[in-house]
Amino acid sequence: MNQIRIGIIQYPGALQSAVQGLKEMFFVANSICAQQQLDIAFEIHIYDIGQVSELSEKCLLEGGVGDSPLQVVILSPCLEGEYHFNPDSMLKQWLLEQHAQGAILCSVCAGAFILAACGLLDQRPATTHWGLSERFSKTYPAVCLDSNKILINDVDLITAGGLMAWLDLGLELVAQFTQPRIMRLLGKYLIVDTGSREQRYYRSFIPALDHGDKAVLNVQHHLQVNFANSISMSDMAALSCLGDRTFLRRFVKATGLKPSQYLQQLRIQKACDWIESSHDSVELIATKVGYEDVTAFRKIFIKTMGLTPREFRSRFG
Repeated sequence: MNQIRIGIIQYPGALQSAVQGLKEMFFVANSICAQQQLDIAFEIHIYDIGQVSELSEKCLLEGGVGDSPLQVVILSPCLEGEYHFNPDSMLKQWLLEQHAQGAILCSVCAGAFILAACGLLDQRPATTHWGLSERFSKTYPAVCLDSNKILINDVDLITAGGLMAWLDLGLELVAQFTQPRIMRLLGKYLIVDTGSREQRYYRSFIPALDHGDKAVLNVQHHLQVNFANSISMSDMAALSCLGDRTFLRRFVKATGLKPSQYLQQLRIQKACDWIESSHDSVELIATKVGYEDVTAFRKIFIKTMGLTPREFRSRFG
């Protein structure tokens, strides 16, 4: 029997439904493998921080990672606390040891902060929850973050985005260590979509309003009400009582976006809201959010959301 040893790290604040859900998902995968006469089984170990410390000390004394090294280590998502922003040096060292011995390190949602703190994600593609992307990019600018993606498999490092992306990660690992058909059978049994999807399908534009720049905030408040109207950067600068260049610099610093990008994101979010909650035609919605050219609206919508307006309505309407 080919045993795939997987360690799930239950760090402070870790989402228990993800920790136990992953364990149960792999148990179901084992049953399907047995039914399909596939000689593979997942062996799951859940470690809290105290156990990781003991394992790390044991490895240090014995050298290496012991007789039964882990093939996969998973850092779960979390709902509360800030441990993931400042993980213990002991955990980071243990993860580096596992990686050096050939383990695939995986993270879900905020778990990416722990991987990044180890230095392993520098110059590598990764994803995390879209709501954490701004803080992640500021903290770890060397990481090639793409928070549009639900999952990025970069061979030895796998990162998954949202709180429930542990499902996507589990399916990915089952497909990788068994066969894609086993993953599809698992998805059917769990009634989980195994088709490809992206995190940006679920993204909402939630602009920062707590930056402390009142001049920029006044413009944001104006755009929130008048987003459908034609407004230039000079108009926005005039509203802020600042010169064009000063306004641009302060707006980008406060929001992370150029004024034109901000207005575009705001309009697409309003369009998403109407697509989800109304039966208005795409043409009417495009006009409502300030686009006279429906073709241009569709192109911007697809670029932003990864779906056509019709596909978005079919999925979320």
